[in-house]
Amino acid sequence: MTASLVVVGNGMVGHRLVSSVRERDRAGRWRVEVFGEERRPAYDRVALTSYVDTWDDSALLLAGHDPDVTVHLGDPVVAIDRAARTVTSASGLVREYDALVLATGSSPFVPPVPGHDLPGCHVYRTLDDLDGIREYAARVPHGRRAALVVGGGLLGLEAAKALRDLGLSPHVVELAPWLMPLQVDEGGGALLRRLITALDVTVHAGTGTTAIERDRGRLLARLGNGTELDVDLVVFAAGIRPRDALARAAGLDLGERGGVLVDEACRTADPHVWAVGECACVGGRVHGLVAPGYAMAEVVADRLLGGAATFTVADTATKLKLLGVDVASFGDAHARAEGALEVVLNDAVAGSYKKLVLSDDASTLLGGVLVGDASAYAALAPMVGRPLPGDPAALLAPAGETLGAGALPPDAQVCSCQAVTRAAVDGAIAEGCADVPALKACTRAGTGCGSCVPMLRQLLASAGVAQSSALCEHFTHSRVALFEIVRSTGIRTFSELVARYGRGRGCDLCKPAVASMLASLGGHVLDREQVALQDTNDQFLANIQRNGTYSVVPRIPGGEITPHKLMVIAEVARDFDLYTKITGGQRIDLFGATVEDLPAIWRRLVDAGFESGHAYGKALRTVKSCVGSTWCRYGVQDSVRLAIELELRYRGLRSPHKLKAGVSGCARECAEARSKDFGVIATEHGWNLYVAGNGGFSPRHARLLASDVDTETLVRLIDRFLIFYVRTADRLQRTAAWVEAMDGGLDHLRAVIVDDTLGICADLEEAMTAHVGSYADEWRGVLEDPEKLARFTSFVNAPGTPDPTVAFREERGQRVPVSLGVPQVSAR
Repeated sequence: MTASLVVVGNGMVGHRLVSSVRERDRAGRWRVEVFGEERRPAYDRVALTSYVDTWDDSALLLAGHDPDVTVHLGDPVVAIDRAARTVTSASGLVREYDALVLATGSSPFVPPVPGHDLPGCHVYRTLDDLDGIREYAARVPHGRRAALVVGGGLLGLEAAKALRDLGLSPHVVELAPWLMPLQVDEGGGALLRRLITALDVTVHAGTGTTAIERDRGRLLARLGNGTELDVDLVVFAAGIRPRDALARAAGLDLGERGGVLVDEACRTADPHVWAVGECACVGGRVHGLVAPGYAMAEVVADRLLGGAATFTVADTATKLKLLGVDVASFGDAHARAEGALEVVLNDAVAGSYKKLVLSDDASTLLGGVLVGDASAYAALAPMVGRPLPGDPAALLAPAGETLGAGALPPDAQVCSCQAVTRAAVDGAIAEGCADVPALKACTRAGTGCGSCVPMLRQLLASAGVAQSSALCEHFTHSRVALFEIVRSTGIRTFSELVARYGRGRGCDLCKPAVASMLASLGGHVLDREQVALQDTNDQFLANIQRNGTYSVVPRIPGGEITPHKLMVIAEVARDFDLYTKITGGQRIDLFGATVEDLPAIWRRLVDAGFESGHAYGKALRTVKSCVGSTWCRYGVQDSVRLAIELELRYRGLRSPHKLKAGVSGCARECAEARSKDFGVIATEHGWNLYVAGNGGFSPRHARLLASDVDTETLVRLIDRFLIFYVRTADRLQRTAAWVEAMDGGLDHLRAVIVDDTLGICADLEEAMTAHVGSYADEWRGVLEDPEKLARFTSFVNAPGTPDPTVAFREERGQRVPVSLGVPQVSAR
């Protein structure tokens, strides 16, 4: 006889429970019915912040259940009658049950701060919450748009990223002395703060929010340390509370701090009622991560079908990318075990903090913290509680020992979210799983947070399975292959490319990569649907600044400028009251332009003969030069002339990453050519060409590719180098990393573009000739197109109206944003 299973809650854990029951229930013992509060089907809440990238919820939806499962969406259970063994839903449905599983999850904790319920105050928990935040943010004028996030934990930093992606400047307030206090220690928290602050997120740690008030159309947030912040929107992400009201009303026992009290089988005192996930209190603790919830779901599914599984120690290992910063913790991250030893490598220059926690005899790995560089997580996390696999200092050092897949014993958990062991993965590979998607489908490994995917690739490689070079899950092709497809087919839109050669709707990996390819092959970056693929800077052909204004950088090839053009820049800066700065790349940057000012500024500059300097794009930025033989007594070649020729030749060339170049007139190297993607140094007999250098986070010296070549040969070699790079580099790969990853490295590159061993140099040169011949200034392209021009306004319903919230102060004779360099604090 079929029994009735009712599941209250349709989140990730409830969904996992139902899926596990259906997979195991071969005999059809259970008839399953699910009641969900949200209108949407179950979705991946771990990836909630990615919703901001596309506003397409279909990308987050979990796989649907089989037709035998009845799901009631938007109809939560409001009452449980344990005596009659029935539940009643909000719509009045009454259903009997033989087993009832509570998977009601949690609700956001909103501190009792006066003003927490004012318009503009939100929580960050569901897709509906994000929709509400987006709708409210859309009504906030461009310019000085600020937001406050109450809570500096995992959820708070996710919320800060979402707000920044919406064009607001986030302030994060955390009561603890450092960010993410549950996951990382003080040292890791200090580096995390520095890295996140560098991304224009202001952090206020060691203080709380005491009040929120309405103030002149905005919100005034008062902090416990006396700081007052003028913001437009507040998001509470200060933690969660188990949703146990339904259980309380039904007379079920609760934990001391809330949560439905359950035993190691996840069963309540009522033998017909179970609880899993964030609403359950097991062993006196409520778990707020998905991995323990999934483990509980598996336990209950096993018990419902006659098994004896128990919930033991929860795996709280976590690996995340927050605002682009890698953060991971595993095991006893805070070294709470008696006698625990710590090995720490804190590299402030490289921006990484790594700590391993060892047993008192230094023989066993107990836990660890990784911030900035979490590449070792996949190998280290499964080794917790096991003998230390190597010298701890060497394991943390950048060039030290690395743990390969071979170091993992069969029973080590590769995927903590889904509790998948190495043995299970090896078994799946032996049965024919030949890539990561196949392993995900077979074992579920990698379908949670995704941090174990690198280890899955290692296990595939160790088993002799060739690895996929797919750009992302939407394209089986690599970036290189996709570039060739676009080039040979003439496809000029993302939608056509994904329809013919991919699947789905795309993601934040493939969309900008394809946008770069399309731009590399001609066309305006704001043409048709291309605009939706671009980031903010490319959408407005200017660099957005921290207060919502933009900077304008006209091209000044070689740094050479006539007095007339110099006066035009001065007049534009004066008339639009712009902050003016000479950059390190021999250009003049004009800061503080509002979005509606941009076309007027461009018109003045274009009429004077200027054009876009592409300071916002993945394209050629500058070709820096010294004064060369024209003025310098040491100069042996005319470096200024060559720098101008090269910059005008390669301007507008879209590439996988930005490009910088330099030309020095002698070996004294005043143009710093050897720190550039391509650099030229004059010799008595011609030019030396250096390639694949860069400054930035990981500086690289460029290396010599050719010596004493004449100008014609030099230009031909650079043509080949750049087109070969554009065609064959991975997305966002600088030239230095591209050459380093190349089989044969610089020797192979020299063979291809100097010796023409592949016979492609004529094609590379032809492609550069086509680029030079088709170049058109992007600023002028906007000015000549009314449709593109209409995008440049702060208010769609009132074009031309300036943003009244943009504020400046004076510093050293120029105006700068109120928030530039200091927290945005009111003078009261």
